[in-house]
Amino acid sequence: MILIVGAGITGLSVANFLHSKDYLIIEKEKEPGGYCRTIKQDGFTWDYSGHFFHFRHPDIKDFLVSRMDGQEILTVQKKSKIYYKGTYVDFPFQKNIHQLPKEDFLECLHDLYFRDGVRGETFKDMLLSNFGKGICEKFLFPYNEKLYACNLDELDKDAMGRFFPRATLDDVIKNFRFPDNSSYNSTFTYPKGGAFEYVKALLRDIEPEKVSLGERLLSVDYKSKIAHTDKRSIKYDKLVNTAPFNRLMDLMGIEYDRSIYIYNKVLVFNLGFDKKGDAENHWIYFPDRQVSFYRVGYYDNIFDDDRMSLYVEISLESNEEYDANSLLEQTLSDLRGVGLVKNQKLMSWKAVILDPAYVHINAKAQKDFASKSVCLKDFGVYTVGRYGGWRYCSIEDNIIEARGICNELA
Repeated sequence: MILIVGAGITGLSVANFLHSKDYLIIEKEKEPGGYCRTIKQDGFTWDYSGHFFHFRHPDIKDFLVSRMDGQEILTVQKKSKIYYKGTYVDFPFQKNIHQLPKEDFLECLHDLYFRDGVRGETFKDMLLSNFGKGICEKFLFPYNEKLYACNLDELDKDAMGRFFPRATLDDVIKNFRFPDNSSYNSTFTYPKGGAFEYVKALLRDIEPEKVSLGERLLSVDYKSKIAHTDKRSIKYDKLVNTAPFNRLMDLMGIEYDRSIYIYNKVLVFNLGFDKKGDAENHWIYFPDRQVSFYRVGYYDNIFDDDRMSLYVEISLESNEEYDANSLLEQTLSDLRGVGLVKNQKLMSWKAVILDPAYVHINAKAQKDFASKSVCLKDFGVYTVGRYGGWRYCSIEDNIIEARGICNELA
């Protein structure tokens, strides 16, 4: 029997691609989906955060959409901006420095041209060597420090992999006259019913009795292949884990260096207002350290609704305490301060905490994960997904990885 820990996108995808039907999914929450869940409240549709699918593989898209009978799928050309000194610059910042005030533009262009190009091992080194001091200090440093809630020297130079918007000097100068701000997520799809429709698509061919909700994993004897939950003990042949890798090691009693498995959490405020605001953008980035949030997204501009519906993301350190009500007041104040909320009245809201949200990729953790995960496979344990695999990836990447693991299990 194959035991799957976690009923998020990765765990449900494993169940769909398994060659054997002898499996069980256990999920600590009372509903499936992981972070890919949808809230419907007071006429607003929100996700736990902005979960937009960027398909690079048509077969994965077809696999999901074919299981979504009657669901309208929106295809959206992304419009995103950066709030900078009271005005807006197109994203990505490093390709649109010509939109900055003259002195800022000249500083960024000068520092880009005369950057030293010395390659370091940290994310901060990578940014500085590729883009120079001006671009880094005006956007790349403050924004990413807000996103990850850490010193960027703690991250590996390839912490964001293919998701980081690269740009050469030629790209930047060419963009002055011939704008091309395309990126991996320039076009995305989104169901009218919210991201949970993708979860429902993955659930369609899974028998209900194969998913045990509200069942928390307490410990795993990986040598004897027995998992202990708050409801029972489960004997398995293979275990596929999608829970955070560091927490799995705790449950298995495996010693590891906790200082290298670091991450941050994100508090998401879903906010519904009585009338429309900005009718153009899908999300906006905020590098200003005096503004509490790092990104704001507009559901109403995706759905073409007549009431402003936002998700607002605030990054917190992994052990940081917070008061949602106090932060809500600060968030609303900052939204007014940057002009996103003017005369709109807040009608409904819901706070969600993502813990963990972003794992902090560093060389030591990657090396340790590679070593331990190989050893665990000898005991029939496969640990995958964004958190189980301790990596930065897309939802589609998780589905592809799940399919590959199932071929390996077969």
